[in-house]
Amino acid sequence: MTSLPRPRARRRRLGAAAAVLGLLTTLFAAGPAAAIPDPGDSPAKSGKASKQDRAETEAAIGSGEIPGVDEVVHSRNISHLTNLPKGALKSLNTDLAFQGRYAFAGNYDGFVIYDISRPQSPKIVSQVLCPGSQNDVSVSGDLLFLSTDSSRSDDSCNSTAQSPEVKESWEGIKVFDISDKRNPKYVAAVETACGSHTHTLVPDRKDVYVYVSSYFPDESFPDCRPPHDGISIVKVPRRAPEEAAVVDFPVLFPDGGNPGPPQNPVAMVPTTGCHDITAFPKLRIAAGACMGDGILMDISDPAAPRVIDRVQDNENFAFWHSATFSEDGRKVVFTDELGGGGGATCNAEVGDKRGANGIYHITGRGDDRKLVFKSYFKIPRHQADTENCVAHNGSLIPVKGRDIMVQAWYQGGVSVWEFTDSTRPREIGYFERGPLADSTAIGGSWSAYYYNGHIYSNDIQKGFDVLKIRDRRTAGAERVRLWELNAQTQPDYR
Repeated sequence: MTSLPRPRARRRRLGAAAAVLGLLTTLFAAGPAAAIPDPGDSPAKSGKASKQDRAETEAAIGSGEIPGVDEVVHSRNISHLTNLPKGALKSLNTDLAFQGRYAFAGNYDGFVIYDISRPQSPKIVSQVLCPGSQNDVSVSGDLLFLSTDSSRSDDSCNSTAQSPEVKESWEGIKVFDISDKRNPKYVAAVETACGSHTHTLVPDRKDVYVYVSSYFPDESFPDCRPPHDGISIVKVPRRAPEEAAVVDFPVLFPDGGNPGPPQNPVAMVPTTGCHDITAFPKLRIAAGACMGDGILMDISDPAAPRVIDRVQDNENFAFWHSATFSEDGRKVVFTDELGGGGGATCNAEVGDKRGANGIYHITGRGDDRKLVFKSYFKIPRHQADTENCVAHNGSLIPVKGRDIMVQAWYQGGVSVWEFTDSTRPREIGYFERGPLADSTAIGGSWSAYYYNGHIYSNDIQKGFDVLKIRDRRTAGAERVRLWELNAQTQPDYR
């Protein structure tokens, strides 16, 4: 456990003088491959920090405009209870899932199980070495699911990196038995087309359906050739997970999806699959963030999802990344991961509409439901141009009558914001650290979720953070207790 530095609040926002004028050109000069921080099996370097960036960051720290290197700052209604540094798994931390008194944390090297029965003093229960980016993680009952989206020599946890141009290379979903949290057992693997960048669980009584999101096909990849305009659906029998298999590959974009440039602005990524899907099983709907498109689906039959509406934002959204429903399922927050998580987009030059959230209302009924845009939200705290920062993974803070979300912004930290009035969203709390000492490294909060009274953040470099919010606007959430939380399988908090 690390001792926590005395926090302070920000003095003021970083001004426009610290913005890098050529940012957008830099972010997209490398083409679509820049859309995700996907370093394979070794820690990533953003490579975006110039000498001028570093000098301006040092000047901003000196003047108090931004926190010092690694300095912890937060709003008055947020407390930083503790930080648990990385254990044996030293690569990038990724997504989180929860069950009972445990948190499950993905890492490019595998996954970690934490005991969070005492949130102010979490403990490592077990660490599983199983390399393969991104190792996004979900849990359901005694099963844990792990996404592998880097080409491997085989499906074992002893595999090594291997070119996707080799037919025998493997990517997909791994399944573990976690009935014994101290000794998880690897029980199944299912190869999926183009791997599994992320996945979404749609639990059924006897089975768990897994919607596998992946993209970026290439003619030179035997198992990932274009067109790739859908998702893999894996059916996992709870009592016989070793029988898990792909049962369908529904095409979500019969017309090929958003074509991107030159038909649309150069700064957006064309659709070649989905990045992330959030299911709301109680309401039998799902929202897909699919690169150049946002979609609403009917999942009344979990094995056969149907697209009922589709939207694009070719002016301000570069990469549709993830989605979160409001508690009543009448709104969807889509995120734009401008720069793929590796760019400094939280500054005055980029502005408040790019690399932000888009808030949409769901109108109509049945197959006539439509997604209607209302507004954007982006954190108001400008970051240094050495800090990768953009909208990323979050979840609701379940408060009756209000729409409040906690969200990770990489080096922008953790933001608590309200969108009860969809046209006037606002930040009501935050936690962040100052710039990393290594200005070329990818860092910050990858995932930040609210679970049973606390906020948990998986920081890419710094480890596992536990936060507490004390605010009258979120107090009602204290009464909500869940047994399980996978943010991409939204619970019915009511």
